[in-house]
Order: sequence, then structure tokens, then C-alpha cells
Amino acid sequence: MKIKHEQVEQVVAEASKKMSEANYSAVMVGGFVQQQPAATQYISAHDRELGGTEAVVGVIFHAALLGVVFQRAAGRSIRILSFEDLDSVSGGDPLVKLAERQPAVADFIVSNIEHVETRGVLALLALAMDRVS
Repeated sequence: MKIKHEQVEQVVAEASKKMSEANYSAVMVGGFVQQQPAATQYISAHDRELGGTEAVVGVIFHAALLGVVFQRAAGRSIRILSFEDLDSVSGGDPLVKLAERQPAVADFIVSNIEHVETRGVLALLALAMDRVS
């Protein structure tokens, strides 16, 4: 299933409105950490490349948004990612592969994330989400 730009834009617009709520980002991050332990460990393992703890939290937030995008597009929740899921989509440039499989998601990452390593981590997570959704 190809995710449409409109689907991504809708999730982003909703998130932008909710950012004024005091606990929104904390709930998104906490929910992702609880629901996706392997993905969270993968992100945390890249803390140096990402820029430290604050950057890791930002990546987790964006990963949670991507999870919402894939969940809505599939019409159901995505299953818990395993290390095997992450390994299965590794290799090569994840952003290039994502642009081929899910261009709208790749466009979201490119237009919202400046840091190259962060783009790669999010693209790999999105590839894994695409694989399991």
C-alpha cells in the first residue's frame, strides 16, 4: 500500500495542533518506547551519531508520528517491530529505498529532518514499519 502525501500531511497537521498541549510529545514518546522496544533500542544505540539524548527523544517522537501514518494507512495498528524486522531492511541507503517504496514518507523525512544520520535512522524505521504493516 502506497501512503499518499495527504495522509502524511493530515497526521502532521494534527500533531502540529496538539503540540500546544503540555503532555502531547511526552505521551507520543512514552507510547512509542512502550510499544516498540526493539525500535527504541535501535534508536538509542545511535545516540552519538544522532547528537545525544535530546536528539534521541526527537527521533523517537518522529518515529511515533511515522507509526501513526502507517497505522492510519493500514487501517490497523502495526505490529511490534523486532530486531529481525530492522535487520531485514538494512543495507544500502535507507532513504533511497524508502523513496522508492513510500515516496510520501521519504518526502516527510527529507523536508522535516536536516541531520543526515537522523534521516537514515528514521528511513530504516519507516522501511521496517512498511514491511510489517
